[in-house]
Amino acid sequence: LVWDQEVAGSNPAAPIFTEDDGVGNNMSETWTVLRLLTWCREYFTGKGIDTPRLDAEVLLASVLGVDRVGLYLRFDQPASADELQRFRELVRRRANREPVAHLVGTKEFYGVSFLADARALVPRPETETLVEYILAALPADALTFADVGVGGGCVALTLLKQRPAWRAVAVDVSPDALALAQANAERLGVTERVRFVHGSLLDGVTEDLAAVVSNPPYVPSAECDTAAPEVAHDPRVAIDGGPDGLEVIRPLVDQAATKLPAGGLLALEIGAGQDQAVLALLERDGRYERGEVRRDLAGIARVIGARKKES
Repeated sequence: LVWDQEVAGSNPAAPIFTEDDGVGNNMSETWTVLRLLTWCREYFTGKGIDTPRLDAEVLLASVLGVDRVGLYLRFDQPASADELQRFRELVRRRANREPVAHLVGTKEFYGVSFLADARALVPRPETETLVEYILAALPADALTFADVGVGGGCVALTLLKQRPAWRAVAVDVSPDALALAQANAERLGVTERVRFVHGSLLDGVTEDLAAVVSNPPYVPSAECDTAAPEVAHDPRVAIDGGPDGLEVIRPLVDQAATKLPAGGLLALEIGAGQDQAVLALLERDGRYERGEVRRDLAGIARVIGARKKES
């Protein structure tokens, strides 16, 4: 199977399946599921994509309308002309580094499928560390928390699914992100337990809160332009944390101290190497107890939690 140069260039409608793969193979043979997966994995590897096998499986499963396990039950199934055409287009777009989640319209997070598109940050596996920390740090009893920068809703809505007695206030500066979060809340059946607020930080939050949680933008501005190509498809407002990456975290720490009761929890996802700077912010002026640091599966300090001190 050959990638026609025109496909990656000026003519995205050009065929990618040609009669000769350049090494003598007859390309008019039937394209089975297994053959497509094998070729796509090798092609994505050559393009420097980090997870070539996974991406190939997710894209082909989407085209065939099955889950990834279903692919392994259909290895010998031939793809139709329509399926080849649709798969070709997804492969072309992935080779141009569009996120897989945007191509298939969903992303799994904490075992739940979320709608995902360019309106909000694509959920990352490392953010599950934030969810796990919050679930362990707070009681399962009835309480209300605020999720600042809710994006597509993966953190807040996962917490609501895990804790049926909890309620959430979901805040974001982007109306598009809030619309996506609302769609996900409806999809997951938790709409009645969340209030959506279009605003900055905690300005529009009036509820009594037990916790403030956030996966804020924390990538330093200079690094946004040199990040992985897929990051360019995320909204800039969801990733750019200003010159030092703390432009949103700094005022959020201050506001949370005024909104939380004694013992209330502030839990933040942070960027690599930011733990000491964020701990210093929390310990300034004696507003919080000493912060806790949690590392993700890669060993990176990813989450910091701290409780509001008694007055």
